[in-house]
Amino acid sequence: MKAVMYACPQSLDEAVGLFAQRGPRARPFAGGTDLIVQIREGKKEPDLVVDLKRIPELNELSFQPQRGLVIGAAVPCSQIYEHGKIAGLYPGLIDAVSLIGGIQIQNRATLGGNLCNASPAADGVPPLIVHRAACRIRGPRGERTLPVEKVCAGPGQTALEDDEILVSFHLPAPPERSGARYLRFIPRNEMDIAVAGAASYLELEKDRQTIRGARIALAAVAPTPLLVEEAGGCLAGERAGEELFARAAAICREAARPISDMRGAAWQRRHLVEVLVKRTLQGALQRARGGGASPQGRPGGVNDGPQGRPGGVKEQDS
Repeated sequence: MKAVMYACPQSLDEAVGLFAQRGPRARPFAGGTDLIVQIREGKKEPDLVVDLKRIPELNELSFQPQRGLVIGAAVPCSQIYEHGKIAGLYPGLIDAVSLIGGIQIQNRATLGGNLCNASPAADGVPPLIVHRAACRIRGPRGERTLPVEKVCAGPGQTALEDDEILVSFHLPAPPERSGARYLRFIPRNEMDIAVAGAASYLELEKDRQTIRGARIALAAVAPTPLLVEEAGGCLAGERAGEELFARAAAICREAARPISDMRGAAWQRRHLVEVLVKRTLQGALQRARGGGASPQGRPGGVNDGPQGRPGGVKEQDS
């Protein structure tokens, strides 16, 4: 095994300087749940691993009504779902972060890594998309902000330059009468990469029947996580109901661009998109009307089996 240098900067400027010097030969290290495996398998061969966990801005986890939610790129998933206020306000996000691996993995894995690994099946990305998350990015040329749906450029590829760092996610405060839901399908608990996933977000008018705004995002059915703007647009201004949700689900099915692989066939993924979108819209509607999240912010699920684990649509590990 080749020797790899290790650095643990204490500030953003120090970290950016390291990446500016080493370029693509340096790799960021937050939770390490993907990077360590990739190095071991020879898929990544960095000269330098830069540990980002000591940088204050990457460890921020805070919510203010005017500012919204800030999640540092190095914040472990477990800290997010254990934060009572965040779990209550962003249950759709909690659906996802509590699925990313088991407890041990969740104590290390981060949303920053989940995004920057750029897997089409990343569980954390669709809920961030529907919640309009913006990414704060820092490099030697300064800072920039990018909508989360614009970060993934292809499998394993992002829009970040080699000398840039993802610092944090910024999510607006959820308005009244809004709710979100994330679900995915996996064939069994041991196979924890989604065959298909969907996140839906709804905001209702005061009558709690008419949809003011909606966003739907998909996972594992395109080269990148996919925001289906047409599906959200067809819901706006309409009265919530099964027929309307079926129409949006059909649009998402047509928008999906899945492949066939060892985890599922393309036709199966298209079918799953339709099922998952309808179910997540139903869940988002329930939450927007005041149904809320499950206790401790952990997802209860659709078709829940024992211990809250669903029978057909699996809500575990990504």
